[in-house]
Amino acid sequence: MREAVLAVALPLRPLMARLADWLALGKVRLLMLVLFVVAVAAVLAPWGPPSWTVLGVTLLGTALVAGSASAANQCLEVRQDALMARTAQRPLVRGSLSPAAVWTVSLTSVVAGVVVLAAGASLPAAILALASWVAYVVCYTPLKRRSSLNTAVGAVAGALPVLIGWTATSPLDLRAWTLFTIVYLWQFPHFMAIAWLYRRQYAQAGMKMLTVVEPSGRAAGLQALLAAGLLVPVSLLPLGFLPLGGLYAWGAVALGTFQAVLAWRFALHRTDTAARRLLHASLVYLPGLLVLLLLGPVG
Repeated sequence: MREAVLAVALPLRPLMARLADWLALGKVRLLMLVLFVVAVAAVLAPWGPPSWTVLGVTLLGTALVAGSASAANQCLEVRQDALMARTAQRPLVRGSLSPAAVWTVSLTSVVAGVVVLAAGASLPAAILALASWVAYVVCYTPLKRRSSLNTAVGAVAGALPVLIGWTATSPLDLRAWTLFTIVYLWQFPHFMAIAWLYRRQYAQAGMKMLTVVEPSGRAAGLQALLAAGLLVPVSLLPLGFLPLGGLYAWGAVALGTFQAVLAWRFALHRTDTAARRLLHASLVYLPGLLVLLLLGPVG
């Protein structure tokens, strides 16, 4: 019996390893968060479930574009990835995938994603998806090696999925830009914590992260604290134009205050422990706030 199982399993190992390499290029965990943001925006815009076909097409198109951007990013940063322990096992660094193959799949994927969005969702959603790809690949990725402003630019690319999901079901309005601002601000405590934790690796790879350019961490801590502090009042703005109940109000304040306190501790102490706690808080904050938005009038 064991021999029969091995006879089936062994030939599948190379195929599974290759599949794992392609999934690693797409940064699946990050992609899941992006798609969740898109889905929430698509539901909030008309305040109710959109056409499930439109929602499915929107998620598919966004996944193709976002996965393409992640793959292109790794193609452009393969030399830097090889110098950092956190990225040294990526497929392109190990040589298990060729740059030519990855570029081919990446460019095909972004074109397919834009076409899918234009045909099945809306033209504005397709244009915004392409803009997010350009912002991430053409602007943010090379800027990481040139200026500490890269986080501010990358945060635009990271917040554009809000507008992609929104325009797939409704025109842009103040509600969309408010949600965009929330996701934009959220990225500063999140990425400043990451930049501090991996500051030595970023420096070794020649990345001009703020924690490398200003190694004391004061500027990174201040940016994290400022953004986390602003998120508390900004996250309450949807109460003015969405039918949200007390659960959202109290939940948003609780989540925002918790994250802001940990950002304050990071700004004050600038230790790896403080940065890791802030990072974990940021990973709770955004999904938690999005869930509260979906719950709407509850409470």
